[in-house]
Amino acid sequence: MPGAIPTNPLAEAFDGPFGLPPFEAIAPEHFLPAFTAALAEHNEEVAAIANSAEEASFENTVVALEKSGGALRRVGSVFWNLASADTNSELQAIEREMAPKLAAHFAAIHANEKLFLRLDAVLSNQDALGFGDEDKRILEIMHRRFVRAGAALAADDKMRYGQIIQRQATLATQFSQNVLADEAAFELPLEGEDDLAGLPDYVRDGAASAAGERNSKAPYVITLSRSLIEPFLTYSERRDLREKAYKAWVARGANGGSTDNRAVISEILELRTERARLLGFDTFAAYKLDNTMAKTPARANALLSDVWGPAVARAREEEQALEAAARREGVNIKLAAWDWWHYSEKVRQAQFDLKETEVKPYLPLEKMIEAAFYTAGRLFGLEFKPRPELKLYHPDARAWEVVDKGGKTVGLFVGDYFARSSKRSGAWMSSYREQHKLDGEVRPVVVNVCNFAKASDGQPALLSMVDARTLFHEFGHALHGLLSDVTYRSLSGTSVEGDFVELPSQLYEHWLMEDDVIERFARHHKTGAPMPKDLVAKVHAAKTFNQGFATVEYLASAIVDLAYHRLEDASDIDPVEFEAETLAKIGMPQAIGMRHRSSHFLHVFAGDGYAAGYYSYMWSEVLDADAFAAFKETGDIFDPETAARLKNFIYSAGGRRRGEDAYLAFRGRLPEVDGLLKERGLVAA
Repeated sequence: MPGAIPTNPLAEAFDGPFGLPPFEAIAPEHFLPAFTAALAEHNEEVAAIANSAEEASFENTVVALEKSGGALRRVGSVFWNLASADTNSELQAIEREMAPKLAAHFAAIHANEKLFLRLDAVLSNQDALGFGDEDKRILEIMHRRFVRAGAALAADDKMRYGQIIQRQATLATQFSQNVLADEAAFELPLEGEDDLAGLPDYVRDGAASAAGERNSKAPYVITLSRSLIEPFLTYSERRDLREKAYKAWVARGANGGSTDNRAVISEILELRTERARLLGFDTFAAYKLDNTMAKTPARANALLSDVWGPAVARAREEEQALEAAARREGVNIKLAAWDWWHYSEKVRQAQFDLKETEVKPYLPLEKMIEAAFYTAGRLFGLEFKPRPELKLYHPDARAWEVVDKGGKTVGLFVGDYFARSSKRSGAWMSSYREQHKLDGEVRPVVVNVCNFAKASDGQPALLSMVDARTLFHEFGHALHGLLSDVTYRSLSGTSVEGDFVELPSQLYEHWLMEDDVIERFARHHKTGAPMPKDLVAKVHAAKTFNQGFATVEYLASAIVDLAYHRLEDASDIDPVEFEAETLAKIGMPQAIGMRHRSSHFLHVFAGDGYAAGYYSYMWSEVLDADAFAAFKETGDIFDPETAARLKNFIYSAGGRRRGEDAYLAFRGRLPEVDGLLKERGLVAA
């Protein structure tokens, strides 16, 4: 009717299939009013709990807090997923405005003295009230969350803590948007055959697709998407272009001007150190790791140090072999970082008679998705039914309904696989809705977001082995969310310690190259023929090739991350100088760069998620090597009893137990680092 006020599609609970948001009806202008209303509603809910005249109980305090904020979760789940996977200038402006507001909102809740006293009272009476294990766990986690957020601080310190959190949110948003801006701004145009020298068809197709997506004047462009730039560095015969592309890649966030992240990093580190001191810790690393399996920075650093020595020794050997390969071509160079991929591929071809271009035709994206689904079916009895009629946020995103053996819906899985300029780099798992049972049986909606190169129109996307492992890795995270079977949302899925969260994902990678999987799904995209057995054998033989390089580039990032956050005084730090000094101390090979330079280290500076925690991939790798051995020891990689324990104690358990207890329940013991070293080929098997 004329003059009617349009409704905001974010204002009410989503009533579509699986509780999916009505993406087609949501516009950027809906978010700010929806956030404003949701914040007000959450404040009212929290005030009612804090000011209740009733004696504090588990139900009226813990459960009530767990249920509060439903509208804010609804709005936030849509917004933050879009801000990462399909952003635009309007969403970025909203992100800059809302990040500090939301940080201040939650800081105020954690600073609410009445609320904390009620939680304290429930915690003190838990034994007398006879709570179950999951009730005790949610109470423990909720109380600890308040304490770690400053609830027990004096009034002035609480105020300062809230200011720090608010400023950090602003800086994290700025950091992330600066990196995305640098990635979107750069393109390396390739005009003729000279520029394309050495590039196989799939790289040319990816570069042509990127040029089309960006409306570039050049017929081909190389962007800073890892799935495009790494193959370019691998195959391009133009050393000058490799150098240009590599330097742009590592300079993201450090190019000067408005998108430079160096001052942002310095302020983030200073604020984190102050925050840790307010809470009684000497360093941010000590604060962060106090709530992990590692417990202390010293234990985490010890693991990295144990692996660093063998990794560097292997990398030095690899470097000599690559320089020798260059000399055989008549190229007398001191190997540089932009040469490593190029010559390592040539050495791999010579040593194993294996070319990546031979492998990729057998790894079409669609078959690799099928492989991941098949593995989940064999292990956990899951089936994935396409739901093409569901309307999602981007044409590239696809949905599958996940059902168990009895035909019961487990959840909805969304896959969004291709790189685009509106998507931040990397690969990740996220949720639009987490599993829980507080409001009836709520099933999860989980999304995997990747950045694979999109092929030209009509051509299938072909993955490298690294891409295929990434797909399996992120799907392992997705299963952690999909199989979750807990009462409380705060314990759901990936809500576990930071150095335990990578176990389900890294473990899942192991099944990719097992015979039963690779023989079924590694099929030529044109003929459908299986990957020849001799080629499979070559892939297996080359599994530990270049692992010195791969381990060193990862470890360097993890070591620098810990070094930053072990500082007791982080004021006026120059990230470039600190990074260089740290790498010099550990003897970083000059021809290898960090996997993530500080200026674009999104894991660490675009939020606290992996701050002082990038080591966790290695920590989890110790666990995953041992966990897969549990299957190997049975003689059946799909052993039903082992798979049942894996599901019950790891994938479906969420945060019901501490990580160490969960692993002990699954395996019966904790692992040693030897399995990891053997898996990477850094010591004799």
